[in-house]
Amino acid sequence: MSGVRCRILLVSAPASGQGKTTVTAALARRYVQQGKVVRVFKTGPDFIDPMILQQASGQPVYQLDLWMVGEAACRRYLAEAAEVADLILIEGVMGLFDGTPSSADLAEQFDLPVLAVIDSKGMAQTFGAVAHGLASYRPTLHFAGVLANRVASDHHAQLLAESLPPQLAPFAYMRKDETLNLPSRHLGLVQASEVADLDARLDAAAAALTLPELALLAPEVALDKVSNLPEKSALPCYLEGVRIGVAKDDAFSFIYPANIECLEEMGAELCYFSPLRDERLPEVDALWLPGGYPELHAEQLSQNQAMIAAIVAHYQQGKAILAECGGMLYLSESLQTQDEQQHAMVGLLPGRAIMQPRLGGLGMQALTLPEGDVRGHTFHYSRLEGALATETYASKQRNGQAGEALYRQRSLTASYLHFYFPSNPKACSQLLLS
Repeated sequence: MSGVRCRILLVSAPASGQGKTTVTAALARRYVQQGKVVRVFKTGPDFIDPMILQQASGQPVYQLDLWMVGEAACRRYLAEAAEVADLILIEGVMGLFDGTPSSADLAEQFDLPVLAVIDSKGMAQTFGAVAHGLASYRPTLHFAGVLANRVASDHHAQLLAESLPPQLAPFAYMRKDETLNLPSRHLGLVQASEVADLDARLDAAAAALTLPELALLAPEVALDKVSNLPEKSALPCYLEGVRIGVAKDDAFSFIYPANIECLEEMGAELCYFSPLRDERLPEVDALWLPGGYPELHAEQLSQNQAMIAAIVAHYQQGKAILAECGGMLYLSESLQTQDEQQHAMVGLLPGRAIMQPRLGGLGMQALTLPEGDVRGHTFHYSRLEGALATETYASKQRNGQAGEALYRQRSLTASYLHFYFPSNPKACSQLLLS
């Protein structure tokens, strides 16, 4: 593949909370409404923002992260998207220069134009100084322009535009409208499936944008660093003929699309089920209980005794279970919610899970297994109390210190870590084999 060209923007900001997700979703919806094919990516580990972005674009949203996903896979994702998309949007993570690697590192690695989103509430000419600081902090970055969020009036927009140095054109903005704000909770935005009027909100957000022509906002650029890719090699069929039950509903939804593809490429047959609603498991050889919000559905999960009995029977037959974060909480003896109510859970893991107001874990981590390192991340507001048998600990990407524990109990593997399966398909396949 050579001579790859595409319109592309990495949407970043000075900090979290500036409105990156809303703006990226609004841009995606705006150009989809014009009949364009828009592919959206999310920088860094995140399950919830991609749900919103997928709803806005009508296309699956994958992660781009130089550490967790890897430079080669990021390059391939961009190249494949450029073949079919009229526009590629990449939502950054935190502030532009935050983290290692940062959104700026990703932009620099692939020569991606950066659109800076700045919350303009309470600002006039200082807006230009903030934009200038972002653009000049690392001169090697290519800035595509600036988008002001929460603009109060046409006069406010004019003041902001006049404050910008000429080299930071073009200027775009989104009008202030509190009804456009997406609801959030302790782990971030509310899941797309829980926002009944999400499409109406996305349409309204798209209409609130004032933009230059697409050719000015996102000129076509040559993606030389994603050209001439080698043929993608097929994964070995580590899971050929293995039927895996995947928990998927409002309580368990933190699933990377790349993880699903990885399992299927290794030969697994995936069967989805709902711990909230179903009374029995499908006929499967292994279970994957991903993260999610079991604490918001603890009473319903506790009352579904038929499903609890089915999972216990699966375990007693010596079949594999992989439980990540929320899936692990579900397998504990009990779950205490924020209102201090206790709810009996599956009871395969000794001890209880307790929701807490403060953050319990956050950040990228790698877990060393016999087959090598598996990369992933942790983000939770809970803790475990009980005599769990710890097999090993992950290491934090930032400083190498001990991170989340890995618990092993016969055929059951559990951790607070959310694994990124493509980082080591063989190692992850072994977690799903009895």
